[in-house]
Amino acid sequence: MKIYNTLTRKKEEFVPLKPGKVNIYLCGPTAYNYFHIGNARTFLFFDVVRNYFKYRGFQVTYVQNITDVDDKLIDQSIKEKIPVSDIAEKYIAAFFEDTNSLGILKADHYPHATKYIEEMVSLIKELEEKDYAYEVNGDVYFSINADKKYGILSGKKIEDLKAGARVEKNIQKKHPGDFTLWKRSKPGEPKWQSPWGEGRPGWHTECVVMSRKLLGETFDIHGGGIDLIFPHHENEIAQAQASTGSIHARYWMHGGYLNISGEKMSKSLDNFFLTRDVLKKYDAEAIRFFFLSKHYRSSIDYNEDLIKESSHAMKNLYSILKESDYLQYKNEDASYSEKHKKLKDQFIEAMEDDFNTAKAISVLFKIRNLLAHNKENELKQYAHLLVELGQVLGFFTKLEEKLETDLNQLSEELIQLLINYRQLFKKEQNWRMADKIRDDLKSLGIQLKDTPAGTDWETVK
Repeated sequence: MKIYNTLTRKKEEFVPLKPGKVNIYLCGPTAYNYFHIGNARTFLFFDVVRNYFKYRGFQVTYVQNITDVDDKLIDQSIKEKIPVSDIAEKYIAAFFEDTNSLGILKADHYPHATKYIEEMVSLIKELEEKDYAYEVNGDVYFSINADKKYGILSGKKIEDLKAGARVEKNIQKKHPGDFTLWKRSKPGEPKWQSPWGEGRPGWHTECVVMSRKLLGETFDIHGGGIDLIFPHHENEIAQAQASTGSIHARYWMHGGYLNISGEKMSKSLDNFFLTRDVLKKYDAEAIRFFFLSKHYRSSIDYNEDLIKESSHAMKNLYSILKESDYLQYKNEDASYSEKHKKLKDQFIEAMEDDFNTAKAISVLFKIRNLLAHNKENELKQYAHLLVELGQVLGFFTKLEEKLETDLNQLSEELIQLLINYRQLFKKEQNWRMADKIRDDLKSLGIQLKDTPAGTDWETVK
């Protein structure tokens, strides 16, 4: 299995730290607002990464942090005129609502930053004692000049870092690239006790502590969007190396941008669509298909026409399962022949080439076409294989409900169509045909009731 490692800038064979086990840490939301569809791309992709490792028999521990103290939360609390803790509670609940709506399975752990303050203070003290950090007026900064390997992930050079874009301007710092480990609190802000006075930890310190606490000093995979390579992940590595001499995670995986007209989608640029708003227009599986039909490291443009095409593609897969009466034999065992196994191997080969989900999806449609044109005695095997592999990508997780819902929806549409024809016959005073539709529906257990507002119907025994 090959994974592109941002740290080495090349595909590497994946070798877990402990045989048969994979530990994954994904940077999660800062709980100050609803997350946008660009964030959803990252969350959905790592949902697939976790699924695939489990499918291949690994024992997976999957951690996604939640930042519940930050300048953004404080600003939002002022804007909404409610306490910071209430802001966090509100948007954490929204995060779980939206990830559930997207069909994302829960992580094993969701550490909240505020639950690990004591450990963060300990790490900052250690860095200060080792001369990697310094205090100025209650604020503590990490000195990047003290870290000879700073820039190992992003490739940035210390001498090129100047105050400005993505580098905090602050006259207290010895170097513009020095980053905050502890921030002195202002009146009314959340605060905790520390050797440097009341304050709160910096964002970059939070992830170091929480990942190490739950996964150990060194773990397998650290993930996030490409925008987190610098400064966030670079600064995580700097603290980990200074503290333990390790680089924290062995493989660093980063998903590409979701763009709007070629420009990165982000809240700071105010060019984003909230996930919950997109879900009002499109099915979650269509959104998932849209993202997974491109390689995770590629940048893609948000394109509603492509999401609609993705919706049609998913309906195509469901329709073939419905035509093959999959629900009638879904609980039966299907023994795969060599040709079925070859298709499965093609799927695995795609996924093990740096999670090439686009190629994996093409295998699903190969199976779909074979299912459509094969003999009846092979339907079961192809249908089972389609569902088995599709579920690795997060499709078909509510298959029975979906197929039955679609069938019920079709039945309701047909009933309404007959009601419309009956209304037309009544206007033409063709009472014989109007009464026949009413009586035939009644014989099928559908009772019509004419009202001044129109015709209602209900099922009767």
